[in-house]
Amino acid sequence: MKNIPAALAALRKGGAVVLFDDSGREAEADLLFHASAATPKKIAMLRKDAGGLVCLATSGKVAQALDLPFMADVLATSQNSAASSLAIAKTPYGDKPAFSISINSRKTYTGITDEDRARTIKEFADFICGMEFGRKQFAKQFYSPGHVNLLISSGLKNRRGHTELSVGLALLAGMPPSVVLCEMLGEGKALPMKKAKEYAKRKKLPFLTGKDVIEAFGSISCGPGCRCTCKK
Repeated sequence: MKNIPAALAALRKGGAVVLFDDSGREAEADLLFHASAATPKKIAMLRKDAGGLVCLATSGKVAQALDLPFMADVLATSQNSAASSLAIAKTPYGDKPAFSISINSRKTYTGITDEDRARTIKEFADFICGMEFGRKQFAKQFYSPGHVNLLISSGLKNRRGHTELSVGLALLAGMPPSVVLCEMLGEGKALPMKKAKEYAKRKKLPFLTGKDVIEAFGSISCGPGCRCTCKK
């Protein structure tokens, strides 16, 4: 837990954090930063230094306001038999998948370039700071399928994946719940915790475990009196 203050300071300054969940869960480290700090250079860093899937995590309350579904639910309720047969209720490590839909900003071209993904991510962060966001406005600004995978937090009391841990970190930092994260890969597998620590040390980035975040988080909720604030 000693690295929590450094991690929160890094997020507030637009910096990155390395977060390892738990050896008994995915046993993976993610490289993450707050969505409001998204730039093409940072997306390139995720591609080159992490190598996994670039995702954008947000809170359950934001997802509810925008009527964003869990992809597993979309598949399970599909009238298409091929789609419904693909639905998975639990992952091998025991959790319901946090994946929602994938999006692109309507101002992008293909959506996959560093510039396009940075635009989509930054616009999402700005959008949820409008405090007047709604489904119609969201559809005017974004479309799906796209190249930025949205993840929905179920809250740390219900699930303790990177989605919940990263959103928890944002709230601890007093920031809106929109965090970019990407799994760190090694030689064909997840990057071992030891090497993730070495990377963090080499790049002078804070290194955290899921336990650190859970112990620091306490009982913060994203509602009336929430600590998260938007910079105008």
